[in-house]
Amino acid sequence: MDKETKERLGEIRAAMKKYGFDKILGQTAKSKLRHKELDDEDNLLLDDELPVKLRLMLQELGTTFIKLGQLLSTRPDIVGEKVAAELANLQDDNPAITYEQVKEIVERELEGNIDELYADFKHEHLATASIGQVHEATLITGERVAVKIQKEGITDKIDLDLRIMKYVANRADKFNSDLKKLNLPGIMEEFDRSIHKEIDYNNEFMNMQRIEMNFVDNPQIHIPATYAEYCTSKVLTMEFIEGTKLNDVYASTGDEFDKKLLAKNVLDSYLQQLFIDGFFHGDPHPGNIMILEDNVVCYLDLGMMGFFDEEFKRNLSEVMLLFVDQDVDGLINQLMYMDILDYDIDTKTLRRDLNDLFGRYFGVQLNRFDGVLEALLSLMQEYGVIIPNEIVTMARGLSMIEAIAHNLDPQIDVFASIKPIATQIAKKRVSPKEFIKGKKSNLILYDHMVRNLPKLLTRMIHKIDNEEFRFHLEVDITDKVSIIALVSALIIGSSVVSFGPRLFDMPAISLIGYIIAIILSVIGIKKFVLK
Repeated sequence: MDKETKERLGEIRAAMKKYGFDKILGQTAKSKLRHKELDDEDNLLLDDELPVKLRLMLQELGTTFIKLGQLLSTRPDIVGEKVAAELANLQDDNPAITYEQVKEIVERELEGNIDELYADFKHEHLATASIGQVHEATLITGERVAVKIQKEGITDKIDLDLRIMKYVANRADKFNSDLKKLNLPGIMEEFDRSIHKEIDYNNEFMNMQRIEMNFVDNPQIHIPATYAEYCTSKVLTMEFIEGTKLNDVYASTGDEFDKKLLAKNVLDSYLQQLFIDGFFHGDPHPGNIMILEDNVVCYLDLGMMGFFDEEFKRNLSEVMLLFVDQDVDGLINQLMYMDILDYDIDTKTLRRDLNDLFGRYFGVQLNRFDGVLEALLSLMQEYGVIIPNEIVTMARGLSMIEAIAHNLDPQIDVFASIKPIATQIAKKRVSPKEFIKGKKSNLILYDHMVRNLPKLLTRMIHKIDNEEFRFHLEVDITDKVSIIALVSALIIGSSVVSFGPRLFDMPAISLIGYIIAIILSVIGIKKFVLK
């Protein structure tokens, strides 16, 4: 271990001891073997002041730890509501670097003299944070721009902290049973990917290029232009945006802004990002949206973006349809299909809790989320479900956008905007003819059955082969005649059915009958032929 690592590790250990977090790592392998239990006074996890102590410690340890805390503040399903709420108060600030330091970085990165690269470069910064600093400038060609510069040495500091964080996470996961369920090593891997994306300005440059193309035909949405020849992994040059902050728009009383139109454009543009593009702003708080002339919505700070592939977009659209319809059974089935819920979960209790949640938040009026997404994540946490990061990011972003839209237009119906676009995506999976026949969840269920059939049959046969499978019926299947009669009845009955929804040009009920007949046949072969 080199001197720099030892010194930083010493700083981290001192901070952990100061706030009592050294006790978390105090559960050694030896103490575990002896089954030694921690007293309540030694168990920090029972401390009501844990959220505040954690925030103060992370703030004191600097940039990397602050960024980790900010990530965890978006994951109440992992750390709990109280900790997440407290970590949201972390301040991402740092002393500004001098103009001389900025000049040195810009000239090294862009390989030129700053006075020749820019017609004018303001010495005073517009904003500063722990990773970067922003200055106003003017290009030689006359465009007014904002230049974001990454502070010197920040990457090395982050990499050093990450190595130590991973060591601490692995130690805590190995020796502390209370923390093992949090999967700290997994959280650190996610954080590693997230922060390296943030400190690579090429990533933000590409994000801006991509989302600009997604809205190229929509004059009501604006993304700042970027200038590739003035961009590197540590310098990002973009269009300087002059507009009105959302808080000022909220407070305006004249006719300068069409607030209803703005609410619709903000909401519709974000739904397009989620359901159509599958590429969406991960942190659309009011500070990251400006209003330009003619009620144009401008998205800023596009370093953190979420991504959905085609399959996930379709799954998400089905989740939203079932959610809006308050279809609890369909929602549970969908979450199982997406491998978010285990098939052995207590569905009876979960169904009751979901019905209570819908009743509590929606009542008779159903036009906005109003906290229900956060409540749903909290409910999933109670069942020990770890929600994929994409869904948490989406839920957080959608909640922010809904709040913005509602502040602009209190009468806006969020669900009325969601249903058409989600239905459009879902119809790509199920035929329009079947879609309007009956309950959407039934059609989605049939589709899931067919898609999962090979996997389920393989898993079933494997369990039978390993004698892990137990089949329970209200009939005697201990002799060959009973099984033969059952299989024959299922095959004959399935063959004569001619009603109901169809899959592969046969009734879905017939397909189910054939599947059960196959399973019983495998059981019979295993029990009477191969024994």
